[in-house]
Amino acid sequence: MTTTVRTRVAIVGAGPAGLLLSHLLDEAGIASVVIDQRSRDEIESTIRAGILEQGTVELLDTLGEHSRARTVGHRHDGIELRFEGEGHRIDFAASVGRAVWLYPQHEVLKDLIAARLAAGQDLRFGVTAENIADAETSTPRVIARDADGRPFEIEAEFVVGSDGSRSVARAAVSGSRQGGYFREYSFAWFGILCEAPPSADELIYSNSRDGFALVSQRSDTVQRMYFQCDPDTDTAAFSEAQLWDELQKRVPGTTLKQGPIFQRDVLRFRSFVAHELRRGRVALVGDAAHTVPPTGAKGMNLAIADVRLLADALRRLLLEGDERGLDAYPEKALRRIWKAQHFSWWMTSLLHVAPDATDFDRRRQVGELRTVVESEHARASLAEAYCGWPFTD
Repeated sequence: MTTTVRTRVAIVGAGPAGLLLSHLLDEAGIASVVIDQRSRDEIESTIRAGILEQGTVELLDTLGEHSRARTVGHRHDGIELRFEGEGHRIDFAASVGRAVWLYPQHEVLKDLIAARLAAGQDLRFGVTAENIADAETSTPRVIARDADGRPFEIEAEFVVGSDGSRSVARAAVSGSRQGGYFREYSFAWFGILCEAPPSADELIYSNSRDGFALVSQRSDTVQRMYFQCDPDTDTAAFSEAQLWDELQKRVPGTTLKQGPIFQRDVLRFRSFVAHELRRGRVALVGDAAHTVPPTGAKGMNLAIADVRLLADALRRLLLEGDERGLDAYPEKALRRIWKAQHFSWWMTSLLHVAPDATDFDRRRQVGELRTVVESEHARASLAEAYCGWPFTD
């Protein structure tokens, strides 16, 4: 026997996009069911980076007492671009009057889950979506299995795929799980988490002849750092001393504060945009719709921007019978998506050393970096993109 649940909006994926969408729909009086194949503990304990644009923080403020971005997160009013052994600060506040917040994604998820459960959200963990059926009808269905492997189905007026880069919903929208524009980079990031105080007040993006490095943060006692590496690098191939040597030589002019390394991983660089974002009564948001390299800190923020547009479109559709917002959703979302793709590609190209780079390429890259840091307008352009383009609609 298949258990069937009926709701207005079925949301596949309990990541930041799916959970925030359920919150915004609830504020409009629209019921939803959210499912995720992971357990709550898996979702909340998977440590991920988090730089939140100002617009993202302002939207998370609507969670009220459950939002900790401003109280636990750290406001950053700039970043440092380091090259040729010198640091150059990009002052966000002076350039565009905006800021970002350092607040890891798993902490955002803790806030969202707590807020949704407190509001009585139908949130089901351990449920695996297998297929989306009847996308072009008025009652699309999510075909799934519950935590015990039993058949489970959600019948809704609309289905949203926020189920990440291996999206099941993507096939219902674009015809296949791989359907999209794709680019893979020839380098990756070797990331570490360590027990140490911050090495700097703000993030350092460092370009050196030995390759890129990012000095990031997590808290007052835990730090996150990365250096450019080959995508096939073995994380066990380095001793702790070798990792610190590699990081330090790529940040000349700054002395890193070291401590025990308790996590290491390799993060591959990929860009992806799905061919379609909507088909009938099914739409994609977040990583189901697009992924970006992490250099521009756009991933979660772009997902939140999708949700902002789709939540308004669904409100108009389900409360007013007006489909115009839904019809406009793909084009509006894609404008920002491709801007973010360009910014992420540009930051990546600006700061990393390609494996086949020549002396000309290296000198040209330094010239571009100088153009950025020495131009008021170039600094403002970087600051605006990094802090998030203002919403205009």
